Amino acid sequence: MGVKIRTIKDIRSYLSAELHDLYDEHEIRIIAEILIRSASGMTKMHQLYDGSIILSSVATEKIIAYAAELKSGKPVQYVTGETSFYNCRIKVNPSTLIPRPETEELVDLILRENKGFSGSVLDFGTGSGCISVALAANMPLASVTGIDISEEALSIARENAELNHVMVKFLQGDVFSFDWKRAGTADIIVSNPPYVRESEKMLMSKNVLDFEPPAALFVPDENPLVYYEAILSLAEGCLNKSGRIYFEINEKMSDRLTELLTGSGYSDVMAVKDINERYRIIKGIKND
Repeated sequence: MGVKIRTIKDIRSYLSAELHDLYDEHEIRIIAEILIRSASGMTKMHQLYDGSIILSSVATEKIIAYAAELKSGKPVQYVTGETSFYNCRIKVNPSTLIPRPETEELVDLILRENKGFSGSVLDFGTGSGCISVALAANMPLASVTGIDISEEALSIARENAELNHVMVKFLQGDVFSFDWKRAGTADIIVSNPPYVRESEKMLMSKNVLDFEPPAALFVPDENPLVYYEAILSLAEGCLNKSGRIYFEINEKMSDRLTELLTGSGYSDVMAVKDINERYRIIKGIKND
């Protein structure tokens, strides 16, 4: 390598040199923090406190191996195998989407609007289980069920529930043919379904297109609301009267989804902006 890597400062310099073609310096600093924490268990505060701290040879070798994977464009969350989501530790792999900040905002909205909730929650398309796990961790009286078509994703979701010491029931099933009686009725339905139109692929970064599961991302341009329609059809049977529904959405589909929920018998339908002032959530209440 030409340079002996021993300290946190050395690691930062090494990663800056190795990754400068892929990431800017701010991103590299964040990646360095993630890799050091993953390889050594060292917190962000410890890393900031003293850049001269010497890491073990095992930790430095692990970080060098991480860097080689990152240079292929592989997302850092897949490299380390985990990420943080609403104060929960969430394992991920290429069979699951990497949780996004807007999904944390979805969870936060549900928690703020349902304080002291003690009913049942169904999470359709649970993937890594991040939504289900975060809700179960912050709604200790709730009964939470996550549903996904991918058994590989559900295996990770079960690990995440165990890792975060929460009880979540996970079921394998396809929203287009799922028998809702398997899960029972719910007071809240939540979903972050596929919603990126095929024509929008050109706007997405290469590391998303090359590494994240396309089945969890994309929908046909001619029917971009197909998953929402399927879940609303299930909700006719399984969502209790006055129950609430929450979706993460494509910002370009907010008007169409508002019409869809209103036409499906929901009141108080509202598209909600995220921290970047984009409509990324829609919610409604099932009419009596």
